[in-house]
Amino acid sequence: MNVLFEEEGNFKVASIMAENPGSLQVESISGKRSKIKSANVLMRFDQALAGFLESANAEAEGLDIPFLWECSGEDEFGFEELAVEYYGPKPTPLQSAAIAVRLHSAPMYFYRKGKGRYKAAPEETLQAALAGLEKKRLQAEKVAQFVESLKSGKLPEEFKPRMDALLYDPDKNTLEWKALEQAAIETNQHQVRVLEQCGAIASIHDYHLGAFLREYFAEGCGFPEIEPPVEPQDLPRAEVEAFSIDDSTTTEIDDAFSLQALADGVTRVGIHIAAPALGILPDSPLDAVALHRLSTVYMPGNKITMLPEVAIQPFSLNEGEWRPALSLYLDVAPDLSILQRQTKVEQIKVVANLRHDTLEPYFNENTLEQDSGHPYWQKLVFLFQLAESLEKGRGKYDPTRPVQLDYNFYVKDGKVSIISRRRGSPMDKLVAELMIEANSHWGGLLAEHNVPGIYRAQNGGKVYMTVKAEPHQGLGVNQYSWSTSPLRRAVDLVNQRQIIAVVNQEEPSYKQNSDELAVVMRNFDQTYNAYNEFQGRMERYWCLQYLLQEDIKEVAATVWRENLVRVDNMPLMVKVHGMPELPSGSRVVIEIQKVDTLLVELDSRFKAVEQAATVESEAA
Repeated sequence: MNVLFEEEGNFKVASIMAENPGSLQVESISGKRSKIKSANVLMRFDQALAGFLESANAEAEGLDIPFLWECSGEDEFGFEELAVEYYGPKPTPLQSAAIAVRLHSAPMYFYRKGKGRYKAAPEETLQAALAGLEKKRLQAEKVAQFVESLKSGKLPEEFKPRMDALLYDPDKNTLEWKALEQAAIETNQHQVRVLEQCGAIASIHDYHLGAFLREYFAEGCGFPEIEPPVEPQDLPRAEVEAFSIDDSTTTEIDDAFSLQALADGVTRVGIHIAAPALGILPDSPLDAVALHRLSTVYMPGNKITMLPEVAIQPFSLNEGEWRPALSLYLDVAPDLSILQRQTKVEQIKVVANLRHDTLEPYFNENTLEQDSGHPYWQKLVFLFQLAESLEKGRGKYDPTRPVQLDYNFYVKDGKVSIISRRRGSPMDKLVAELMIEANSHWGGLLAEHNVPGIYRAQNGGKVYMTVKAEPHQGLGVNQYSWSTSPLRRAVDLVNQRQIIAVVNQEEPSYKQNSDELAVVMRNFDQTYNAYNEFQGRMERYWCLQYLLQEDIKEVAATVWRENLVRVDNMPLMVKVHGMPELPSGSRVVIEIQKVDTLLVELDSRFKAVEQAATVESEAA
């Protein structure tokens, strides 16, 4: 005797070897023996096992499922009952098995009610299911058409209204995404590359920019109609002539300097910071804009300012203008020690905006000993000497530190130039040290008066933001409050309000344990990091674009670690294939195999060792 039984959702046949209460010992046609439950047996038969299931499956293929559904009635039934209805009073085991196979294959038409038992689906439900099935079939055909179109480099019309979502935020349940994903698999490419080859990406640069704008500037980069700030009119005018030092592309000029000769060889150095906090009041529309954007966004060839032009212009320290300023005056002795510090809220006259590109030839490492002929040379040299003294006071002066480079990007008409500048050059050190001095002193001033602010701290190598005055070990100061870029960073604007309140002996805008201050800090930290990440990505894009622009096939580089190198003359880190194990600092030559600005990738190969050298890591 043989049995037809169900196991793990499949029909099987076997010969009975022994029968026990509730179970059977059976042997398959292959000779494998097993134990099955009696409840899993659907039918017993004497027909030969060989070819039984194959014949049953073949017979089932010829059975019309809709006709079986019509024959089955509304009540629950067993497959053998339907076999009698279909074939006549005495169906063969093969015919009964065929009915079972066919019913089992059509769950849309027949609901399973137990082993070998079924119930016909209600007509309304069946029609809905069939409509759904037809819809899926048509969708599958449409997806297949999309795939073939994409593979041939043609963008289907249906894709065009969905391009923004497909590029930046795809709904993976849409037919367009499924087709794009399938085309990418079949062509072994990234989905974005498939779209680019179909002409869907007019500008690779704009594609990268668009991803950022979509997330952080979904409503556009423009500003709402907004009233300009009220400029303070009653500020005392300082008897100083201030000058700034900035890159040629800087339009939000936050800081400037002045020097006055006092008695006994003392020099009063002024560090003057633009004071938009005097006109942008808490909870005003302009304040809402600043706290929403939180920082100016920088990228090569472009930027998105934190504040609208109507707020920048009245406070930017532009040449030839009187401007409100928060000033820190340092009385500096002939030995460069600081005798006194004083903070004032005032107006200053800005007499010059010096720019890096025109100043650097006159003020650099080689022009410190002898007058270079620049009208500000003497003042600049004094400020540089003061900066070095301040650096020594922080315990961070190290003349043996290896040369490190910073890079400026200039983009014009789609062409990029990358200009390197020595980190810690006289211009950089002068500005950086005086800003550290101001940020540290004003942070201490807030703490001294028990007025909260937002600080940048470092402890155990970890840099973080806090509303408490904590040491910044990396800078070597007791506290460091960002306060010197209020036109470009919301944290500086907030801190400036607090400092001005202390100086003017007024109630601060933000009280101790202020939730509002903590929210500003958290939002700023998250957003500022995202902006910096975007800036880094765009700088990488322009580095790769420069390689294409200049048709560079081979570059020198410095080994960073393992197979990671830093390319010369640009801030570009790449992984190099085929590079032997070399110590960090080794000099190598690499071949440029492929530059992909769309995916921001560079395929490079090791060519040769140039020379061995040891360079200090620039990680900071």
